[in-house]
Amino acid sequence: MADDNDSERTESASPRRLEQAREEGQIARSTELTTFAMMMAGAGGLWWLGAQLFDRMRTLLRHGLQLDAAAAADTAQMTTRLHDAALAGLLAMAPFLAVLLVVAIAAPQLLSGWNFSIGALRFDLQRLDPVSGFGRLLSWRGGAELIKALVKSALITVVAAAVMWHYREPLQQLVMLPLAAAIAQTAHVAGMSFLIIAGTLALVAAVDVPFQLWKHGDDLKMSREELRQEHKESEGNPQIKAAIRQQQREMARRRMMTEVPKASVIVTNPTHYAVALSYEDRTMRAPRVVAKGADLIAAKIRELGAQHNVPVLESPALARAIYAHAEIGEEIPETLYTAVAEILAYVFQLRRHREYGDATPLPLGAVAVPAGLDPQGALQ
Repeated sequence: MADDNDSERTESASPRRLEQAREEGQIARSTELTTFAMMMAGAGGLWWLGAQLFDRMRTLLRHGLQLDAAAAADTAQMTTRLHDAALAGLLAMAPFLAVLLVVAIAAPQLLSGWNFSIGALRFDLQRLDPVSGFGRLLSWRGGAELIKALVKSALITVVAAAVMWHYREPLQQLVMLPLAAAIAQTAHVAGMSFLIIAGTLALVAAVDVPFQLWKHGDDLKMSREELRQEHKESEGNPQIKAAIRQQQREMARRRMMTEVPKASVIVTNPTHYAVALSYEDRTMRAPRVVAKGADLIAAKIRELGAQHNVPVLESPALARAIYAHAEIGEEIPETLYTAVAEILAYVFQLRRHREYGDATPLPLGAVAVPAGLDPQGALQ
């Protein structure tokens, strides 16, 4: 039973699944919302520009029908006049068409935003399968689309009949009006009728938008097994990740150990901690930590330092402070400049003694560390 439940798609889509679907062009879209926006834009544009548009079309028609005998017989001139009339008609319709174009592009983005996907253009033979298409028509979703279309048609029919009944008197009076007034009246009635009829599609869109959002989420639902598999793919196998982290630590440790022979001094706890410092007065602003470690790693650092004649000095408080407050590759904190300067001064004295036979430096005493920097001192 548990396996059956795990294979059922009962879980909401994960963010990764939603992103993959979006990349494939599978997003929520409502044709009813787009239709409503287009109809409202057309109705609004017709109501706003109708009188001007009808007037320009009337002028264009009058000009096109004014032909003398010579022009009527000249086919070349008729072609030119047709070109001019078509261009003038296109320019007259341009504002109205521009409004429709903007709405046609913007309306589909209201639900899910802009999305360009090549995956949506991929050829898929399953889309041409008549059996699958017939099955979709007979599914409950196909039935829902059919009911929605019938309700939309009935609603528009009822509203259109009511609008025509409301404007019956203005329409009957058109034959009694002058041509200019009749054209203006016709544009006004047509625009208002179109606007009211298109407005009824708001009810259809208000139902269709939540339905399409729900349908999109339902199509992308995942089973528990799919969620677990996705989690493994995104997070990785814990054992493999642990092995990778272990390898990364080993590689970092090996890189760190290659820097120990180049260090200027190694400061120890003496047994628990070891910190290797490097300092070149001409190239470095402050001493830099090139290696650090505790217990076995600290012992390896001390061993490498001894093999390559790197001075190893005991300063427990300073070693603990540097270990706690500076990472590998970083400069030591400014608060430890004075303490480290004492260590480096002693190292330089040892180097001059070994290389030039200068006097043997006095044993290094306790190096003072500012209060609060030594973790062990803070616990005492």
